[in-house]
Amino acid sequence: MTDAPEQTSRTGDAATQRDDRAGRPPAAAPEVLRLEALERRFADGSGGHLEILRGADLVVREGELVALVAPSGAGKSTLLQIAGLLERPDGGEVYVAGVACGPLSDADRTLKRRFEIGFVYQFHHLLPEFSAIENIMMPQLIRGLPVHEAKLRSEQLLAYLRLVDRAEHRPAELSGGEQQRVAIARAVANAPRLLLADEPTGNLDPHTADHVFTALAKLVRASGLGALIATHNLDLARRMDRIVTLHEGVIYDLPTR
Repeated sequence: MTDAPEQTSRTGDAATQRDDRAGRPPAAAPEVLRLEALERRFADGSGGHLEILRGADLVVREGELVALVAPSGAGKSTLLQIAGLLERPDGGEVYVAGVACGPLSDADRTLKRRFEIGFVYQFHHLLPEFSAIENIMMPQLIRGLPVHEAKLRSEQLLAYLRLVDRAEHRPAELSGGEQQRVAIARAVANAPRLLLADEPTGNLDPHTADHVFTALAKLVRASGLGALIATHNLDLARRMDRIVTLHEGVIYDLPTR
Protein backbone atom coordinates (compact mmCIF):
# COMPACT_ATOMS: atom_id res chain seq x y z
CA MET A 1 0.00 0.00 0.00
CA THR A 2 1.29 3.48 -0.84
CA ASP A 3 1.42 6.34 1.61
CA ALA A 4 -1.84 8.00 2.57
CA PRO A 5 -2.68 11.47 1.24
CA GLU A 6 -1.00 14.37 2.99
CA GLN A 7 -2.41 15.58 6.33
CA THR A 8 -4.27 12.35 7.00
CA SER A 9 -4.06 9.80 9.75
CA ARG A 10 -5.42 6.30 9.78
CA THR A 11 -8.76 6.29 11.54
CA GLY A 12 -10.00 4.09 14.31
CA ASP A 13 -11.84 5.04 17.47
CA ALA A 14 -13.44 8.49 17.50
CA ALA A 15 -12.09 8.93 21.04
CA THR A 16 -8.65 9.62 19.54
CA GLN A 17 -9.92 12.56 17.49
CA ARG A 18 -10.26 16.25 18.41
CA ASP A 19 -13.37 17.05 20.43
CA ASP A 20 -13.77 20.71 19.42
CA ARG A 21 -16.76 20.58 17.05
CA ALA A 22 -19.88 22.46 18.16
CA GLY A 23 -22.47 20.04 19.45
CA ARG A 24 -20.17 17.09 19.03
CA PRO A 25 -20.94 14.07 21.24
CA PRO A 26 -18.42 13.16 23.94
CA ALA A 27 -15.75 10.65 22.99
CA ALA A 28 -17.28 8.19 25.46
CA ALA A 29 -20.63 8.14 23.63
CA PRO A 30 -21.74 4.58 22.78
CA GLU A 31 -20.74 3.16 19.42
CA VAL A 32 -23.48 2.68 16.84
CA LEU A 33 -21.17 1.40 14.09
CA ARG A 34 -17.79 -0.27 14.16
CA LEU A 35 -16.07 -1.55 11.04
CA GLU A 36 -13.07 -3.77 11.73
CA ALA A 37 -10.50 -4.75 9.11
CA LEU A 38 -13.04 -4.87 6.29
CA GLU A 39 -11.96 -6.51 3.06
CA ARG A 40 -13.89 -6.56 -0.21
CA ARG A 41 -12.70 -7.71 -3.61
CA PHE A 42 -14.29 -8.35 -6.98
CA ALA A 43 -13.23 -10.48 -9.92
CA ASP A 44 -11.67 -8.27 -12.61
CA GLY A 45 -12.59 -10.49 -15.58
CA SER A 46 -9.02 -11.60 -16.26
CA GLY A 47 -8.69 -14.16 -13.50
CA GLY A 48 -7.51 -11.65 -10.92
CA HIS A 49 -9.20 -9.55 -8.27
CA LEU A 50 -9.80 -5.86 -7.75
CA GLU A 51 -9.38 -5.00 -4.07
CA ILE A 52 -11.82 -2.28 -3.00
CA LEU A 53 -11.40 -2.50 0.78
CA ARG A 54 -8.14 -3.63 2.38
CA GLY A 55 -8.45 -3.58 6.15
CA ALA A 56 -10.84 -0.64 6.51
CA ASP A 57 -11.58 0.44 10.11
CA LEU A 58 -14.10 3.00 11.34
CA VAL A 59 -16.12 3.88 14.44
CA VAL A 60 -19.24 6.09 14.49
CA ARG A 61 -20.78 7.08 17.82
CA GLU A 62 -24.19 8.25 18.98
CA GLY A 63 -24.93 11.82 17.92
CA GLU A 64 -21.92 11.96 15.60
CA LEU A 65 -21.89 13.12 11.98
CA VAL A 66 -19.07 11.57 9.95
CA ALA A 67 -18.43 12.68 6.37
CA LEU A 68 -17.03 10.14 3.89
CA VAL A 69 -15.25 11.97 1.09
CA ALA A 70 -13.38 10.15 -1.68
CA PRO A 71 -13.12 10.13 -5.50
CA SER A 72 -15.63 8.19 -7.57
CA GLY A 73 -14.64 4.55 -7.73
CA ALA A 74 -12.80 4.60 -4.41
CA GLY A 75 -15.35 2.32 -2.76
CA LYS A 76 -17.67 4.69 -0.87
CA SER A 77 -20.86 2.98 -2.03
CA THR A 78 -19.38 -0.46 -1.34
CA LEU A 79 -18.47 0.63 2.18
CA LEU A 80 -22.00 1.95 2.81
CA GLN A 81 -23.55 -1.23 1.41
CA ILE A 82 -21.47 -3.33 3.80
CA ALA A 83 -22.09 -1.00 6.76
CA GLY A 84 -25.82 -1.19 6.00
CA LEU A 85 -25.74 -5.01 5.92
CA LEU A 86 -26.81 -5.03 2.26
CA GLU A 87 -23.79 -7.11 1.33
CA ARG A 88 -21.21 -9.10 3.22
CA PRO A 89 -17.48 -8.31 3.31
CA ASP A 90 -14.88 -10.86 2.24
CA GLY A 91 -13.09 -10.31 5.53
CA GLY A 92 -13.44 -8.35 8.74
CA GLU A 93 -16.52 -7.60 10.81
CA VAL A 94 -19.37 -5.09 11.03
CA TYR A 95 -20.77 -4.23 14.46
CA VAL A 96 -24.08 -2.38 14.68
CA ALA A 97 -24.98 -1.17 18.17
CA GLY A 98 -22.35 -3.53 19.57
CA VAL A 99 -23.59 -6.66 17.79
CA ALA A 100 -21.32 -8.54 15.40
CA CYS A 101 -23.33 -8.96 12.21
CA GLY A 102 -21.17 -11.49 10.38
CA PRO A 103 -22.66 -14.52 12.18
CA LEU A 104 -26.25 -13.34 11.69
CA SER A 105 -28.54 -15.12 9.25
CA ASP A 106 -29.91 -13.21 6.28
CA ALA A 107 -33.26 -12.97 8.05
CA ASP A 108 -31.69 -11.52 11.19
CA ARG A 109 -29.66 -9.06 9.12
CA THR A 110 -32.88 -7.91 7.47
CA LEU A 111 -34.48 -7.34 10.87
CA LYS A 112 -31.44 -5.39 12.06
CA ARG A 113 -31.61 -3.18 8.96
CA ARG A 114 -35.32 -2.63 9.45
CA PHE A 115 -35.10 -1.69 13.12
CA GLU A 116 -31.67 -0.13 13.57
CA ILE A 117 -30.46 1.36 10.27
CA GLY A 118 -31.89 4.17 8.16
CA PHE A 119 -30.88 4.93 4.57
CA VAL A 120 -30.96 8.17 2.54
CA TYR A 121 -29.89 8.22 -1.12
CA GLN A 122 -29.13 10.88 -3.71
CA PHE A 123 -32.55 10.27 -5.25
CA HIS A 124 -35.40 10.34 -2.76
CA HIS A 125 -37.04 7.04 -3.84
CA LEU A 126 -40.40 8.09 -2.40
CA LEU A 127 -43.39 6.05 -3.52
CA PRO A 128 -45.10 8.31 -6.09
CA GLU A 129 -48.66 7.14 -5.44
CA PHE A 130 -48.52 7.93 -1.72
CA SER A 131 -48.51 11.27 0.10
CA ALA A 132 -45.58 12.57 2.14
CA ILE A 133 -47.06 11.41 5.42
CA GLU A 134 -47.98 8.00 3.97
CA ASN A 135 -44.38 7.53 2.76
CA ILE A 136 -43.13 8.22 6.28
CA MET A 137 -45.72 5.91 7.82
CA MET A 138 -44.89 3.00 5.49
CA PRO A 139 -41.73 1.64 7.22
CA GLN A 140 -43.46 1.94 10.60
CA LEU A 141 -46.45 -0.06 9.38
CA ILE A 142 -44.11 -2.70 7.95
CA ARG A 143 -42.50 -2.87 11.38
CA GLY A 144 -45.90 -3.55 12.90
CA LEU A 145 -46.83 -0.23 14.54
CA PRO A 146 -50.56 0.58 14.73
CA VAL A 147 -51.74 3.11 12.17
CA HIS A 148 -52.46 5.82 14.74
CA GLU A 149 -48.98 5.53 16.27
CA ALA A 150 -47.30 5.61 12.86
CA LYS A 151 -49.33 8.66 11.88
CA LEU A 152 -48.49 10.50 15.10
CA ARG A 153 -44.77 9.81 14.72
CA SER A 154 -44.92 10.92 11.07
CA GLU A 155 -46.71 14.13 11.97
CA GLN A 156 -44.05 14.89 14.58
CA LEU A 157 -41.26 14.38 12.04
CA LEU A 158 -43.00 16.54 9.46
CA ALA A 159 -43.42 19.27 12.06
CA TYR A 160 -39.76 19.05 13.06
CA LEU A 161 -38.70 19.35 9.40
CA ARG A 162 -41.20 22.18 8.77
CA LEU A 163 -43.26 20.18 6.31
CA VAL A 164 -46.63 20.03 8.07
CA ASP A 165 -48.37 21.89 5.26
CA ARG A 166 -46.99 19.39 2.72
CA ALA A 167 -48.16 16.25 4.55
CA GLU A 168 -50.87 15.32 2.04
CA HIS A 169 -48.86 16.20 -1.07
CA ARG A 170 -47.49 13.47 -3.30
CA PRO A 171 -43.78 13.50 -4.22
CA ALA A 172 -44.41 15.07 -7.66
CA GLU A 173 -46.02 18.02 -5.89
CA LEU A 174 -42.97 18.66 -3.68
CA SER A 175 -39.80 20.59 -4.44
CA GLY A 176 -36.46 18.75 -4.53
CA GLY A 177 -35.56 19.92 -1.06
CA GLU A 178 -38.95 18.92 0.31
CA GLN A 179 -38.63 15.48 -1.27
CA GLN A 180 -35.26 14.94 0.41
CA ARG A 181 -36.55 16.11 3.79
CA VAL A 182 -39.44 13.62 3.49
CA ALA A 183 -36.89 10.93 2.57
CA ILE A 184 -34.87 11.82 5.70
CA ALA A 185 -38.02 11.64 7.83
CA ARG A 186 -38.82 8.23 6.36
CA ALA A 187 -35.26 7.03 7.08
CA VAL A 188 -35.53 7.88 10.77
CA ALA A 189 -39.21 6.99 11.22
CA ASN A 190 -38.37 3.73 12.99
CA ALA A 191 -35.90 5.49 15.34
CA PRO A 192 -32.77 3.73 14.02
CA ARG A 193 -29.44 3.82 15.82
CA LEU A 194 -27.50 4.44 12.59
CA LEU A 195 -28.16 6.60 9.53
CA LEU A 196 -26.29 5.94 6.27
CA ALA A 197 -26.56 8.56 3.53
CA ASP A 198 -25.12 8.39 0.01
CA GLU A 199 -24.87 11.88 -1.54
CA PRO A 200 -28.13 13.04 0.10
CA THR A 201 -27.77 16.57 -1.33
CA GLY A 202 -26.15 15.60 -4.64
CA ASN A 203 -29.18 16.51 -6.78
CA LEU A 204 -29.86 19.85 -5.08
CA ASP A 205 -28.73 23.41 -5.70
CA PRO A 206 -26.32 24.86 -3.09
CA HIS A 207 -28.97 26.83 -1.18
CA THR A 208 -31.36 23.86 -0.99
CA ALA A 209 -28.49 21.49 -0.14
CA ASP A 210 -27.54 23.72 2.78
CA HIS A 211 -31.13 23.76 4.04
CA VAL A 212 -31.50 19.98 3.77
CA PHE A 213 -28.17 19.34 5.49
CA THR A 214 -29.06 21.69 8.33
CA ALA A 215 -32.32 19.78 8.86
CA LEU A 216 -30.47 16.44 8.74
CA ALA A 217 -27.81 17.57 11.22
CA LYS A 218 -30.40 18.89 13.67
CA LEU A 219 -32.29 15.62 13.49
CA VAL A 220 -29.14 13.58 14.14
CA ARG A 221 -28.26 15.72 17.16
CA ALA A 222 -31.79 15.69 18.57
CA SER A 223 -32.32 11.94 18.18
CA GLY A 224 -28.81 10.83 19.16
CA LEU A 225 -28.31 8.51 16.22
CA GLY A 226 -24.96 8.24 14.48
CA ALA A 227 -24.60 9.20 10.81
CA LEU A 228 -22.13 8.24 8.10
CA ILE A 229 -22.65 10.51 5.09
CA ALA A 230 -20.90 10.08 1.73
CA THR A 231 -20.61 13.41 -0.06
CA HIS A 232 -18.59 15.30 -2.66
CA ASN A 233 -19.61 18.61 -1.07
CA LEU A 234 -16.54 19.67 0.91
CA ASP A 235 -18.33 22.67 2.42
CA LEU A 236 -20.93 20.38 3.98
CA ALA A 237 -18.28 17.84 4.97
CA ARG A 238 -16.41 20.50 6.98
CA ARG A 239 -19.57 21.15 9.01
CA MET A 240 -19.59 17.57 10.29
CA ASP A 241 -17.73 16.25 13.32
CA ARG A 242 -15.18 14.26 11.37
CA ILE A 243 -14.13 13.74 7.75
CA VAL A 244 -12.77 10.41 6.58
CA THR A 245 -11.60 9.28 3.17
CA LEU A 246 -10.88 6.00 1.41
CA HIS A 247 -7.38 5.65 -0.02
CA GLU A 248 -6.32 2.34 -1.56
CA GLY A 249 -8.95 0.49 0.43
CA VAL A 250 -8.07 1.95 3.84
CA ILE A 251 -10.00 4.63 5.78
CA TYR A 252 -8.08 7.72 6.89
CA ASP A 253 -9.09 10.83 8.80
CA LEU A 254 -8.86 14.23 7.11
CA PRO A 255 -8.67 17.60 8.89
CA THR A 256 -12.03 19.31 9.33
CA ARG A 257 -10.61 22.84 9.06
